[in-house]
Amino acid sequence: MSTNTLPTALAEIVDDFQALTEPDRLQLLLEFSRGLPELPERLKDHPELLEQVVECQSPLFLTIEAEKNADGDRAYRLFFKAPPEAPTTRGFAGVLHEGLDGLTAAEILAVPDDMPELLGLTRAITPLRMRGMTAMLGRIKRKVAAASRLEH
Repeated sequence: MSTNTLPTALAEIVDDFQALTEPDRLQLLLEFSRGLPELPERLKDHPELLEQVVECQSPLFLTIEAEKNADGDRAYRLFFKAPPEAPTTRGFAGVLHEGLDGLTAAEILAVPDDMPELLGLTRAITPLRMRGMTAMLGRIKRKVAAASRLEH
């Protein structure tokens, strides 16, 4: 599968991963884990506003919020909570945050479900962790689809 079906920011991230050797891909994933933004104050003390992705081996919670972008379209902001001691989970959340945050529903929903496999990590991390990554993307897409249906 090529990256030309992906939103620009996500395609660039996938290209970065694909250009590296496997050990370097893990290092890049670690960098994304460090770059995952903290939850904003309004969400920190309200775990009920976040949904757990139970397929992840580590406790990962996420939520989305809609806002108007510069074109007047609805854009979706992504928020994640993952413990620092879960760098693989945090790293993939960081990839999704950087690649999808601020996009429209159509852009997010068009991302292929098997996009995590494009990162070239399937031999470097366990199938269980890969399933968690795929589940994280699926949860975001489901929440965006539900939110965009409510708006119409």
